[in-house]
Amino acid sequence: MNDLKRTWNRAPAWFTWMIYAAVGVFILTVVQSLTDTERLTSATTSSAMLRWAVPIMLAGLGGLFSERAGVVNIGLEGMLVLGMWFGAWGTINYGPWWGLVIGILGGGLGALVHAIATVSFGVDHIISGVAIIIAAPGITRFLSSEIFANYEGGSITQSPGVDGVGKFTFPFLSGGNIGGWTSPDILGWFIDKGWWFVGDLASVARGLTFNLSQMTVLAYLLVPLSAWVLWRTRFGLRLRIAGENPQAGESQGINIIRYKYIGVLLSGALAGFGGAFISSPELNGIYLEGSTLQRGFIGLAALIIGNWRPTGVMAAALLFGYPTALGKRDLEGTATHSLLLVAVIALAFIVLWALSRQKTSDAILAGVLALLAGYWFLSADTVPKWWTDIQPQVFVILVLVFFAQRLRMPMAVGQPYRKGET
Repeated sequence: MNDLKRTWNRAPAWFTWMIYAAVGVFILTVVQSLTDTERLTSATTSSAMLRWAVPIMLAGLGGLFSERAGVVNIGLEGMLVLGMWFGAWGTINYGPWWGLVIGILGGGLGALVHAIATVSFGVDHIISGVAIIIAAPGITRFLSSEIFANYEGGSITQSPGVDGVGKFTFPFLSGGNIGGWTSPDILGWFIDKGWWFVGDLASVARGLTFNLSQMTVLAYLLVPLSAWVLWRTRFGLRLRIAGENPQAGESQGINIIRYKYIGVLLSGALAGFGGAFISSPELNGIYLEGSTLQRGFIGLAALIIGNWRPTGVMAAALLFGYPTALGKRDLEGTATHSLLLVAVIALAFIVLWALSRQKTSDAILAGVLALLAGYWFLSADTVPKWWTDIQPQVFVILVLVFFAQRLRMPMAVGQPYRKGET
C-alpha cells in the first residue's frame, strides 16, 4: 500500500488529473444510467463547460501570479469588468483579436492601480481590491454612457454585438482538417459504438476537442505555459521568492518590488482576458453590465482549491463551470436534479475519507448533507431555477469547507513589504 501511495505521489500532475476526470465521468455515467437523462456526459455539456470555465480559470491564474508574488488580489472581479468593457469596445472598433489585446490592457490598467496602492504605498491588499471592485462598474457605466450609448444597438448598460474569432477542431480526435483534408474522427467512432462508459467518456472528450473557439484554445494553453514559467524558469523562481520570503530574496539581490509589480500586472492582464472572453460570442456576445456573475470571486476560490497551482486552478474552474453549463441547457431541471444523486455519491466518499483521517466532525457534516441531498432527490423530479443559478457558489463553499485545511498558500502573501526591512 505504501509503495502504491509513493508511486501515485510521484506520478505527473496531468496523469493524476486524468484519472480523477475518468472517475468523475464514471460516476456521471452510473447516475445517468439510473436517471432519465442523457445530458450529464453529452458533448454539448462538456463543450459548454469548457467555455463557462474559461473566465473562472483566467481569473484564478491571475490570482496565482499575484499571490505567488505575495500580493492578494481580490480586485479580480473589477478587472474582469474592465476587461469586458474594453474587450467589447476594441472588438467593435478594431476586430476580435485586437479587442482581446485591448481587453487585456484594460484589466492590466486596474492591476496597475492595485500594484501602486499595495506595493508602493502599502495600502491593505483587501481594501485596495474592494476599491477596484467598487470603482470598475462605475467607470464602465460612465464610459458606456459616453460611448456605447451613441452606438446603434448600445446603451449605458450594454454594447452592440461583437464579432468572434475562428474555430478549431483537433485532427484525428474529432475529425479536424489538416491542409484541407478531413482527418478521421476517432472519438466519434467510439460514440457511435454506444459502449457503456466508453461512449460517455468519448462523448465528454469530443466536447473538449470539437469546434472550439481559437480564444478558448489560447486560454487553456496558458495553463501549461504558466506552470512552465513558474516552476521551470529563473523568472518564476524569483517571483515565487517574492511571495515566500522577500527578505531572503532581497539579500540575494532580487528586486522584490519589481517582481511584485509584474505578478500583479500579469494577474490583471489574465483577468482582462477573461473579461474580454465574457464579452465574446463564446458567452455573451456583447458587453452587458453585471454579467461577470461573481466569476472573479469564484476564480479566487479555484485558486485556493487548486492549491496555488495552474493545473489545480484549471480543474477547479472546470468543476465550477460544469453545473452552469448543464443548467443553461436543462430548462426543465431534470438533468440538474440528477446532480443531487452525484452529490450523494461524492459526499459518501468524503465521509469515508474523513473517517480514514479521524475527522469525525467532517464525516458527520458530509453525512448529514448526503442525507439531505438524497431526500431531495427522492422526493422531487426536478429542481427550481434558483438552485441551478447558485450551484457553482454552493460547490465552492462545500469544497472549501472540506478541503481548504489541506492546502498551503505562499508564506508571505498579503504581508506588507518595505525594501531594506528585515
